[in-house]
Amino acid sequence: MEFGISKDVQMAGANAELASREEALPALLIQVPSQAITGFDCVAADAAVSLNELEDRVEELQTSGSAKDIVISIPAAARSYDDAHVPYSVSLSMPASPSGFHLSQFRTASARRVEARVAPAAGGLDVHHPVEEQQQAEAHLHSPRLLKQTRFHSQPILNLHQSKNADDGARRCDSTRDKRFDPFKTFSGRLERQLSNLRGRPQEPVDGASPDSKISEEETDQVPAADRYFDALEGPELDTLRATEVPVLPKDEKWPFLLRFPISAFGMCLGVSSQSILWKTLASEPPTAFLHVSPVVNHVLWYAALALMALVSVIYLLKVVFYFEAVRREFYHPIRANFFFAPWIACLFLVLGAPRLVAEMHHGVWYGLMAPIFCLELKIYGQWMSGGQRRLSKVANPSNHLSIVGNFVGALLGAKMGLREGPIFFFAVGLAHYMVLFVTLYQRLPTNVTLPKELHPVFFLFVAAPSVASMAWARINGQFDAGARIAYFIALFLYMSLAVRINFFRGFRFSLAWWAYTFPMTGASVATITYATEVTNVLTQALSIGLSGISTVTVAGLLVTTVFHAFVLRDLFPNDVSIAITRKKPKFSKILAHLRSSSSDMKELVLSLSKPAQSDAGDTETDASVTTTKSRPKP
Repeated sequence: MEFGISKDVQMAGANAELASREEALPALLIQVPSQAITGFDCVAADAAVSLNELEDRVEELQTSGSAKDIVISIPAAARSYDDAHVPYSVSLSMPASPSGFHLSQFRTASARRVEARVAPAAGGLDVHHPVEEQQQAEAHLHSPRLLKQTRFHSQPILNLHQSKNADDGARRCDSTRDKRFDPFKTFSGRLERQLSNLRGRPQEPVDGASPDSKISEEETDQVPAADRYFDALEGPELDTLRATEVPVLPKDEKWPFLLRFPISAFGMCLGVSSQSILWKTLASEPPTAFLHVSPVVNHVLWYAALALMALVSVIYLLKVVFYFEAVRREFYHPIRANFFFAPWIACLFLVLGAPRLVAEMHHGVWYGLMAPIFCLELKIYGQWMSGGQRRLSKVANPSNHLSIVGNFVGALLGAKMGLREGPIFFFAVGLAHYMVLFVTLYQRLPTNVTLPKELHPVFFLFVAAPSVASMAWARINGQFDAGARIAYFIALFLYMSLAVRINFFRGFRFSLAWWAYTFPMTGASVATITYATEVTNVLTQALSIGLSGISTVTVAGLLVTTVFHAFVLRDLFPNDVSIAITRKKPKFSKILAHLRSSSSDMKELVLSLSKPAQSDAGDTETDASVTTTKSRPKP
């Protein structure tokens, strides 16, 4: 073998003393000290070691009975390296026979051969033992020929080649990276694989991943249909996964923050910005002038709403950049799709509640804010009329009012800026679709199963559209006439019909979407103050103060609840399982595996299956008791 610096390899030779002691297995690892080795484990022609010489030397030592060790000296090669350019490598050599069976045979045969030679010399007789000679012959076949067996040359564990080190490290880091969220990422999903293929380095599939963490590309290539959202999710907001569904993302692990940040977070902006409008109206309108409300309250709320709007917008823009697939699934969600109007409605509220006069603002602000609302309406309203999977009779729910309110808020702002045709256009579009939506929600068609039986804060959205519409029409027409009063009275009646059933709103899990349900209360308060300007009396003034107080207390309570969930419970942004549903209904085998892995899910499934039976039993309980009473024989 060729080496850079000479080295000595010491091997323990076979001797008579070892043969008499208890046999022990050879060492598994042999440490060979060396500084610079060129051509590690490479055998060259000029440095070859003859195995026959080793055999003869072993036999000579065994015959003479010497206890010396064999020292094999391998000369160094002519080439040398300095310490700065020595190619180091790590090697691990394994024995040819891990059991040591051949070595034990060799030592036993050597001991017998020595005894056979010593016995005739001691007795002076030459005795032939055919059996022993045959055993010696067999042992001779196994003894030194052990060195002639195949030698296993070690190989370096790490290849420290400078040009490949970076690629190996990158591949090693990429293999350990968590890829379960890649299908929802913008730059780590199919786009990353396409770029890798263009670079000529196709990505290899990760081995050893659990079946639950493997997400099929078919599940993210297309957005689930509307029926899948209704079949896989439950709850008034369709944000709870059914027990029989298997999510495409890990359910028991906390997801990245951007993936958990929903579009409904803009509801906070709606609630705070609408409060700035309310306190601006309280400070400026004659019916509430006796309260002497300072404009400072409006300024504080407006700047707080502006900062909150900027923060939420930046976070959600980051989600659009890094998790575009999650945003796409939210847009096709039957309820979340309506919250895409929330950012633009919140901006309209900020303009309406600005400390400066709205009439002094440039008209380009109105056109810039109404353009995205108009584009969204073309998409949403077109789906309502197309008669497809997302027709209104199938996806109608109270959150659809968010897509209607934007028209009336835009009409109100445009009328205050001095515009005429634009506000009337949006008012007409909003009025037509509001009537259709109102009738659809009241009918509760058999095909529409989205409305829950229990009340929920989402029902306050019924109040939003007519209350804002009354103010918009009053501003367009120049006075609070009969048309404006009709819309206001509708809003007031719906508000009271919900307020008398306030006890039914208990027991619901808090979510950020509740903020979006506060601005209808604020809108009703502002509409009442506007109506009190035309009809001023004690009743209208008391109603204005009462509704304003309820709205303010509700927003303050939601603010405390939000802070409590954010900093104490730290569950303000749970895993958004509503976007992690499969495109198709999972197979029965996957459902069973999912239920077995979670006992709580099994309990929920049993409860969900037992509820219809219990309700049916409750409906027929009276009849059964009557029947039992009638059929009971008389004593």
